[in-house]
Amino acid sequence: MPEYYTIRVHDRQNDKVITAQVPDDQYILHSLEAQGHILPFSCRNGACTTCAVRVNLGDLVQPEAMGLSPDIQAQGYALLCVSYARSDLDVETQDEDEVYEMQFGRYFGKGAVRLGLPLDED
Repeated sequence: MPEYYTIRVHDRQNDKVITAQVPDDQYILHSLEAQGHILPFSCRNGACTTCAVRVNLGDLVQPEAMGLSPDIQAQGYALLCVSYARSDLDVETQDEDEVYEMQFGRYFGKGAVRLGLPLDED
């Protein structure tokens, strides 16, 4: 039997607050959508930053969050499309461009990319 947690999402883009119960064995975004809540998303695979949130309170796990580096995750950011709740949560949606810049901006437009994405920094 899954354990259920209360999540409070401040959707900054639409200036609304969503409060719902989510199970610990289902992606948070999927669970919220099944309950009729609409939040930003794009790839649904943890590779982009459209569904990024800042975690203000609580714990979650996001083992497939390829779109956020471990450093950015450690700063309290998560991707709802590949996150599982591990406690009650309070999160707020982020501006996609801001999170994208944190993740990828240091490479693009700055001359750091020559052939593909750099996997290791010089």
